[in-house]
Amino acid sequence: MLPKVFIDGQAGTTGLQICQRLGERTDLQLLTISDELHRDVAERKRLMNEADLVFLCLPDAAAIEAVSLIENPDTRVIDASTAHRTHPDWDYGFPELSYDRRNSIIHSKRVANPGCHASGFISIAYPLVKLGIVNADAPLTAWSLTGYSGGGKKMIADYEADGKPEELFAPRLYGLNGNHKHLPEMQTVCGLAQPPVFNPIVDDFYKGMEVAVPLHASLLNGYTASQIRDMLFEFYRNTAMVSVAEGVADSGMLAANTLAGSDRMVLSVTGNDERMTIVSRFDNLGKGASGAAVQNMNLMLGFEETAGLSN
Repeated sequence: MLPKVFIDGQAGTTGLQICQRLGERTDLQLLTISDELHRDVAERKRLMNEADLVFLCLPDAAAIEAVSLIENPDTRVIDASTAHRTHPDWDYGFPELSYDRRNSIIHSKRVANPGCHASGFISIAYPLVKLGIVNADAPLTAWSLTGYSGGGKKMIADYEADGKPEELFAPRLYGLNGNHKHLPEMQTVCGLAQPPVFNPIVDDFYKGMEVAVPLHASLLNGYTASQIRDMLFEFYRNTAMVSVAEGVADSGMLAANTLAGSDRMVLSVTGNDERMTIVSRFDNLGKGASGAAVQNMNLMLGFEETAGLSN
């Protein structure tokens, strides 16, 4: 019997992208809800308890409420909101970080899908700390350049409107209060003593993302750029959707939309032994959201890990 999957919040950007990745698959049954009933609690509850796996593509408070509606002990959940990413009873859905984490996701009933900015930062900072390249109490910083699709329907409409204001043609720094909602998972998952100073930036392109962590030699415990690149390569060597670019880049440019349309993530070490920047590039709607969610679903339901995903 085919596993039944339900997307609660199918009309949002993340839900639509998940639906797109699952729409052509013949190895599962996608349960759907009509437009008229998508806010009907009783119908949503019925479908969630009928499903083998539920994606929650909802605001935080609505996601917490949705979980409370699930009474079937066999229903498994992937939450794409921020609500459960540091919750001790939920598994964090980044399987490439370790064999144990991947195994936990496979057997989990509750998986929190990572945030887009957080995915890029964690892909860099987690192995740096785990491998002893950077100490857990190091004062880290990061910036992240993203396409506007991650801002939801209103932001998409603003950027795609005729006669939009001039400021929307330029990169815009936001999260100016220093308390971006992805900081708790960045700190917790990486085991950092303090959250990084983080600067998110949105620009006038639809999708794609690059997250950069600049590092001075004084933070690197004596490791060179080439050594760090090789250690990162070994760390991710046998993973499905994360890879490390060859060599250390010291010229040219890295575009934030290089992997738009892909569900992969590529890390690049740039700079020199005194001052380097490690960059993670991916699609904010791919490995930064819906692609990661489908990857976690594949693991949880026993499918090939990359089924339905784009390289």
